[in-house]
Amino acid sequence: MNTAISDSEPKWVAGFMSGTSLDAVDAALILTDGRKVLEFGATAERKYAPQERRILQEATDVARAWNWSGPAPGAAFEAAKAVITQTHAEAMAQLLSGWRGPAPVLAGVHGQTVLHRRPVAGRTGATLQLIDAPAMREALGVPLACDFRTADVAAGGQGAPLAPAYHSALLEHLGEGAACVLNLGGVANITAKLSDGTLIAFDTGPANGPIDEWVEGHGAGTHDFGGHLALAGKSDEDLLERLLQHDWFTEPAPKSLDRYDFSAAMAQGMSLENGTATLTEFSARAVAMGVALLPEVPSRVIACGGGRHNPALMDALTRALPCPVYSAEGVGWRGDSIEAEAFAFLAARTARGLPISWPGTTGVPEPMTGGIVLA
Repeated sequence: MNTAISDSEPKWVAGFMSGTSLDAVDAALILTDGRKVLEFGATAERKYAPQERRILQEATDVARAWNWSGPAPGAAFEAAKAVITQTHAEAMAQLLSGWRGPAPVLAGVHGQTVLHRRPVAGRTGATLQLIDAPAMREALGVPLACDFRTADVAAGGQGAPLAPAYHSALLEHLGEGAACVLNLGGVANITAKLSDGTLIAFDTGPANGPIDEWVEGHGAGTHDFGGHLALAGKSDEDLLERLLQHDWFTEPAPKSLDRYDFSAAMAQGMSLENGTATLTEFSARAVAMGVALLPEVPSRVIACGGGRHNPALMDALTRALPCPVYSAEGVGWRGDSIEAEAFAFLAARTARGLPISWPGTTGVPEPMTGGIVLA
């Protein structure tokens, strides 16, 4: 291992995240030793062009049809990997263009999740993040940490969520008491840090995914901008009651979801506005049911991820949860960059051989290191 990235001295590390919403590559710099975050550096967002988004969506659709049965769909995956490499390289250039601090010595890249199958009794899970690691290492120009989920899944874990290590580091700055970080991406997940310091993390259900899919399927854009459609509609309480009877919501944690385990089809037959309202309310109540599984009520829930920009979803969360809800910015965090920061943090931990998942976060039998480093 290159001692420049594996010793315990704090280093500037770049992190990158491209989520299942397929909207952008987020990038961020942090100064970290893999245990604490000492400083925050530049951030960047490289939006996907429509054609790039189509290529990534095609890879996702093909992956779902394949579902690990038969030969892997090479052409669609290779096209997506080329997009991922190019857009991450451009995000790195954007990140460093105005940065006057030290150059990063390591980059953490998640890759693009196109398929995730959670473990069930008698069957190990599986997960697939598309990335051409050698090409990415060359494009970014620094040692690369990637493939963070495979070892966890192979050991019987869920492979998700992986951000709790970083959420815990952020929560250290906020003082005593139980608190919960809520990530609102395509899927929603929570990291609860209990009053005794115990970490519990799991996916709660859908967040933006079905809403975005519903809106886009109606030709009304890529998402419910400003929550306007949901606020103009009325949710179907009878349907919500039936949806919330799904076995998922009473399963014990840790647990994880694929982006399409809950889809826009839940609102089939409804008007655009009412369907959007119902799916938005469903996401919020799913979060509330997840929080109800925790052994103690958190003092606050801090929302990060793209969903926090949706006033209709944030209003629904405020109604559904038993504690105050804050946006990441409300506690001084950089809400659009937290997942990118998290993969910078996980890269530093990977380089140092520190655990990135635990029994309480992914269900692995013991604390697990993970990821690989291409020096």
